[in-house]
Amino acid sequence: MRKKIFYYVLFFVALFLVFYFTLIKVIPGFGKVQTPTISQVLPFSFIDQDGKRITNEDVAGKVYVAEYFFTTCKGICPKMNNNMKKVYERFKNEKDFLILSHTCDPGTDSVSRLKRYADSLGVSTDKWIFLTGRKDSLYNQARLSYQIDDPKNNLRNIDDDFLHTQFWALVNRKGEVKEICDGLKGSEVNQLMSDIDKMLKE
Repeated sequence: MRKKIFYYVLFFVALFLVFYFTLIKVIPGFGKVQTPTISQVLPFSFIDQDGKRITNEDVAGKVYVAEYFFTTCKGICPKMNNNMKKVYERFKNEKDFLILSHTCDPGTDSVSRLKRYADSLGVSTDKWIFLTGRKDSLYNQARLSYQIDDPKNNLRNIDDDFLHTQFWALVNRKGEVKEICDGLKGSEVNQLMSDIDKMLKE
């Protein structure tokens, strides 16, 4: 009797597994935990370290990490970009991955200065892109698109405004921000890299 029950249980477990894996094959996204979308990246247009214009169309279909820094920073930026370099080293050979580093200080960080900064890091700017542009456009992108700084920090006088954040935004192939990461925390950076791996396989 016990053998009979055991075989019945085994049969129904096998049946369930066949049914479940059939659904995964037939229904796209079935069985996957969908992470909520934090925001949608708005259209943008900035200038990179080579003087080339980079827009949202150039990153369409890519997985990328967006951050803000400035080249003369003596505080959080050096540590943050040391952590970002770990992300770069891990994914530099992935054709569908990018890093976008936006300056917080476009008045100082000219195209040539960003180029020198990129060279000092020893990275390929095909993969790790450094961006400058209008201060208000850069800040709005950080606050409204990437959600890595509180929009309420936006002052009426842009000249008095300054953005300084250690947070990064992880963006999927659809231009959706799916994760905010503290770029100073090794555990969060490691989790981010794990999530990038998953996104690249989707």
